[in-house]
Amino acid sequence: MTVVRDAVKAALKAQRIETPSWSYGNSGTRFKVFAQSGVPRTPWEKLDDASKVHEFTGVAPKVSLHIPWDRVEDYAALAAYAKERGLELGAINSNTFQDDDYRLGSVCHPDPKVRRKAVGHLLECVDIMDATGSTDLKLWFADGTNYPGQDDIAGRQERLAESLAEVYARLGEDQRILLEYKFFEPAFYTTDVPDWGTAYAHCLKLGPKAQVVVDTGHHAPGTNIEFIVALLLREGRLGGFDFNSRFYADDDLMVGSADPFQLFRIMHEVAKNGGLRTETNVAFMLDQCHNIEAKIPAVIRSVMNVQEATAKALLVDRDALTAAQAAGDVLAANAVLMDAYNTDVRPLLREVREEQGLHPDPVAAYAASGWQERIASERVGGEQAGWGA
Repeated sequence: MTVVRDAVKAALKAQRIETPSWSYGNSGTRFKVFAQSGVPRTPWEKLDDASKVHEFTGVAPKVSLHIPWDRVEDYAALAAYAKERGLELGAINSNTFQDDDYRLGSVCHPDPKVRRKAVGHLLECVDIMDATGSTDLKLWFADGTNYPGQDDIAGRQERLAESLAEVYARLGEDQRILLEYKFFEPAFYTTDVPDWGTAYAHCLKLGPKAQVVVDTGHHAPGTNIEFIVALLLREGRLGGFDFNSRFYADDDLMVGSADPFQLFRIMHEVAKNGGLRTETNVAFMLDQCHNIEAKIPAVIRSVMNVQEATAKALLVDRDALTAAQAAGDVLAANAVLMDAYNTDVRPLLREVREEQGLHPDPVAAYAASGWQERIASERVGGEQAGWGA
């Protein structure tokens, strides 16, 4: 048991979770954005806040950027600023959904001039990757149609493939495309990348430097996400996660808040199928909008939720599980999983943090640090980061 416990602790200490720059800014629903005091006004201040998440959790050294939300004059300087704070810049996220030209799509638009504009933006993002040292270009497209007959479904797939191929050809040796999918919204009749199968098909055609991103909020109710995860891992095409939680569809709530058992089941497939190994290169990213809750504590709590699900997944008795499965003992096999899920791993995680020189309770440590009061008093004036509604 001691050997297992030590292995679990070692895996938890090695885990890395990437936080998104936009989770530190103001966000909201289609109806209202509720501004909060102390919200960052610049990408630099977003990194300041992200450094606090890493300081108190010890496992969140990477920060995803979103372009143009995080556009700066000197990306190398931004990367250096991150490094000074114990961080590195992670995935570069493109934005082809907030421009009037993209009303009928971006890379799938029927007008070649609009497609050229969209591809130009994606190539700009690769340039930013070169400057920051980032290896991941994360693509999500809002492209689709609202009405039957609005556009040629197969034709849009061809335009998508051509656009992706041009961007893929621009990638550096150690860079990759992470292609995300979403089954609906903002297009309601067809979405051009609606599911993992469509994303997987395009990635296969592109080559080995293209992998699929699984956003845990981007599925129809009842979808077995852990099956998708297991299959993509088996095929070597799981590039990463966008972790969040939802009750209806893409609510972008804190990961593990709506269905912690689902998060455990996903992490069980990840752990069992080698997804935690460094060489597998699965990016464990958060993609959340904290609308009514305090930003930094919500990100810290989300990181902790992923840690807890991971710890439980690592505690699954795989020998007992394999034996029960081989014997066709359905109840015993299910009991093995449930025993791990029902284990209170919080004492184990507190022990791990203390061994890393961290406070055992990251949320309490942040509250006591005075950072929230400091940024509320210092970040006065200027324009807060966020998006309007």
